[in-house]
Amino acid sequence: MPRRKNGFGGVPPGTGGVGRGRDEQRLSDARLGSGTGRSAAEWFARLDAAGATRLSHEQISRLLVDEFEVVPWWAEGITVRYEQERGVEPPGRQPDGSYAVTVGRSLRGGALELFDLAVARFAGYAGGPPEVVTRSATHPTADWTLAHGDTLRLRVVSTAGPKCSVSLTQGSLRLPERVQPVKEGLTRAFGVMSDRQN
Repeated sequence: MPRRKNGFGGVPPGTGGVGRGRDEQRLSDARLGSGTGRSAAEWFARLDAAGATRLSHEQISRLLVDEFEVVPWWAEGITVRYEQERGVEPPGRQPDGSYAVTVGRSLRGGALELFDLAVARFAGYAGGPPEVVTRSATHPTADWTLAHGDTLRLRVVSTAGPKCSVSLTQGSLRLPERVQPVKEGLTRAFGVMSDRQN
């Protein structure tokens, strides 16, 4: 669960931070070697041999966890470094160089009813009430500022029928290694809305 404002957010120290250049943001060779027992070059050779250039981001990360028994956080870091080295853009990259992740569900209920319920229930994930709320009958939104300067946007969109599209977008992520853990966190966060699914 993200913490508000200047929280640490579970990212290991020494992996970069806001305001650093792209090369400084990625996982260093020294940290990678000490954390996994292999250098970046060794991991890249193993991934090349496994045909990873043809795999998606999630497939590469899963390969590292399942086949090479790498801890998920390190697998994500290796995957991002590999994609950068091989010229593959990680998922969620924005034009400003930051990353964003969106997770959504189709949920039962009217737009404003679901919006009010979601704002109350997602406040736990966000660490408190939203800072900005826009109540539109068909497209209400709520915005939070999270740890590391991340942003969180709740959006509800009316659709035909008895359901609405409800999405959470966490943006302004400065480290590509955070994309997969944030996606997993947002997916878990939707558990608070399980009574509105199906």
